Amino acid sequence: MTAPVFVADSLAGAAPGATLTLDGPEGRHAVAVRRLRVGEEIVLTDGAGTGAFGTVAAVEGRERLEVAVAEVRVEPEPEPRITVVQALPKGDRGELAVETMTETGVDAIVPWSAARCVTQWRGERGAKALRKWRTTAREAGKQSRRLRFPEVAEPASTRQLLPLLASASFAAVLHEEGSRPLAAAELPERGELVIVVGPEGGIAPEELEVFAGAGARPYRLGPSVLRTSTAGTAAAALLLGRTGRWS
Repeated sequence: MTAPVFVADSLAGAAPGATLTLDGPEGRHAVAVRRLRVGEEIVLTDGAGTGAFGTVAAVEGRERLEVAVAEVRVEPEPEPRITVVQALPKGDRGELAVETMTETGVDAIVPWSAARCVTQWRGERGAKALRKWRTTAREAGKQSRRLRFPEVAEPASTRQLLPLLASASFAAVLHEEGSRPLAAAELPERGELVIVVGPEGGIAPEELEVFAGAGARPYRLGPSVLRTSTAGTAAAALLLGRTGRWS
């Protein structure tokens, strides 16, 4: 069985031969839900690139266990970094998009309040939706055994996206009328690649114009038009393959 991954509040002192404690909600899940026992393999991560690999040394009560560390791994920052600007979908499709992009390997996700988004995040409803996206990224990161979870940024308006697009090494807006295929785009080896995914109603012409002014040109992904909840995942997979991060 593949060793399950849990998030530790801190990996301070993690080193081969050391013992770490997992408690709280993560410890409860490990003991009461996964029913881990002494001797079973386990991975603890801080979600920021560090992982402690070891075995369960002791189980205490229903929400605490001790982990004997055998190895510590530190993953470097990925190059190039891939960020997806995701327009807000309807219903739970936003969490679906975050889940699959996390499993695929996206490094950052920016919720975007596009002009044609049916859903708009305001007040407590918006704060709750953002928490769901961040929780989804965390759980998907654990499920896919990532040591570095994607950052889910604060929601941004079209204007607030411009500094991100202008500073990117490569910025593309997925659009069915794009004259250039993303599969043939010239990509940098380093820096940040930013992909903008529009809402179900499409990206407004004025948004395309503003993005172009910041250096983000329209690219087509393929012959079919994907839903907003799947386009980011497909684009990220293409970029991960082309940049060698999947090699």
